[in-house]
Amino acid sequence: MVRSVTSFGRSGVSDWLLQRVSGVILLAYFLCIGSALVGGVDYLSWRDMFEGTGMRVFTLLAILSLAAHAWIGMWAVSTDYMTERLMGKKGNVLRIAFQIACSLVIFVYVIWGVQILWG
Repeated sequence: MVRSVTSFGRSGVSDWLLQRVSGVILLAYFLCIGSALVGGVDYLSWRDMFEGTGMRVFTLLAILSLAAHAWIGMWAVSTDYMTERLMGKKGNVLRIAFQIACSLVIFVYVIWGVQILWG
């Protein structure tokens, strides 16, 4: 069985499942935030909502889900459209550079989000 070193999950099925689960978590999170915004929100109620441990954990789960969802999506796009067959000999180098850049940006955003959330 051939395994890709740059894939986020262990197989296509686990990547597919992680993509769907992370999408459901993100939907639930944004519905939760959206329902809080519908009635109008001021700074104090927003701060009180995010001071609770439950909301912080839910937000952390949403940040990690967004990172996993983004990585799998970017990996799929890069492996589909940045190949040696389509782009010549430099296609693999460009794909790997793109994947490294995406992983660094996602890593920085996760660290930044955790710092904002728990800092």
